[in-house]
Amino acid sequence: MTLFEALHAHSWFLYLTVVLFGLCVGSFLNVVIYRLPKMMEAQWHAECAALAGKEPEPAAVFNLVHPRSRCPSCGTQITALQNIPVVSWLYLGGKCANCKAPISFRYPAIEIAAALLAALMAWRFGYSGALLGSLVFAWALLALTFIDLDTQLLPDDITLPLLWAGLIANTFGTFTDLRSAVLGAVGGYLLLWLVYWGFKLIAKKEGMGYGDFKLLAALGAWLGWQVLPFVVLVSAGLGAVLGGVALWLSKRGMETRIPFGPYLALGGIVGLLAGRQAVIWWIGYFPR
Repeated sequence: MTLFEALHAHSWFLYLTVVLFGLCVGSFLNVVIYRLPKMMEAQWHAECAALAGKEPEPAAVFNLVHPRSRCPSCGTQITALQNIPVVSWLYLGGKCANCKAPISFRYPAIEIAAALLAALMAWRFGYSGALLGSLVFAWALLALTFIDLDTQLLPDDITLPLLWAGLIANTFGTFTDLRSAVLGAVGGYLLLWLVYWGFKLIAKKEGMGYGDFKLLAALGAWLGWQVLPFVVLVSAGLGAVLGGVALWLSKRGMETRIPFGPYLALGGIVGLLAGRQAVIWWIGYFPR
């Protein structure tokens, strides 16, 4: 029996495989979440220097694969055995092996989240092409969530490939038909674009960033225009409740900027898992 036959025949083996793979992907997502904003900042500095007619300052190579991961406190390089998802963190007691500085629980938490999302997608889609697409979708949204929480940025390096990946996936009717995907991408972008300009004209200030437009466009490309209202309602509802609780707990003023990307991401996950069924329950049928 080949690997693919085993994945198809035994659901427990499929779950085990995607969970283990999800843990490894989660470890890589930790790198993306930390390094991608820094790479963007370095690129902006280089572009500003070029516009000013200056030579950019020489800098060491810094990307998603180089240099090797190091302890942020003492700079000691992290070995392969110290980089095993979740297990290494537990074995080290959440501390650097060299300097004993604490290692944030967020690292294993993201790895666990990636694994749980993988298991959830395997439960929803089983052994299918849709499972592969849903994993890409969920893991990209997980990375965007934490980047937005950290920096209030939604990088084009993730949102735009995610949009195109949705259109390509739905070329084969994976989650919806191509026409619905294209209309979803256009509608998602225009919806938040209109909200942005309406708020700016009334309040005389910006209420969200352009990255939110692109993210909702990507969600529309994956889910189709029919599911977009459901995604927006879920995202807005979660944003109102969880954002309000966060403001209350932090005792910060109402002027505090709250990233909307994480709520769009949650809405997108819910939309992928249950959006079609929700629309049918809502209006009695699924529009074409």
